[in-house]
Amino acid sequence: QCKMFGIDFVSNDITASQISKSFDLIVDSIFGYSFKGSIRSPFDKVLPTLTASKLPIISVDIPSGWDVEQGNKSGQGLEPVMLVSLMAPKLCSKSFSGAHYLGGRFVPVDFAIKHKLNLPEYQGCAQVVKLESTRSKM
Repeated sequence: QCKMFGIDFVSNDITASQISKSFDLIVDSIFGYSFKGSIRSPFDKVLPTLTASKLPIISVDIPSGWDVEQGNKSGQGLEPVMLVSLMAPKLCSKSFSGAHYLGGRFVPVDFAIKHKLNLPEYQGCAQVVKLESTRSKM
């Protein structure tokens, strides 16, 4: 699908310098919500390379390498400047200090009430809302 839309792929052996020269920012959506354990190959080399590029990183839902509840406990995860949480901020976002947005209106009101989720209100038909503080409200 990416190839069909003309989205370029980079090789695993790209250097931080090459990344810095070729791109303006990094959108991090490497790992999914269920990532657990230590960072394995080839990501044990990819994450430090992305960090070394010094480009701003925008992470989707959970920064890659972070524990969903405890944040960047290993110290090997990415440190994004922006986090776009999906559905609701995850516990790890309590230790995030950059710009934080909540994307999507996926949580039914009854579910939010039942689970005592403190979700912000979306304006009009907006699909994203900036969270008031750099620390997530849970």
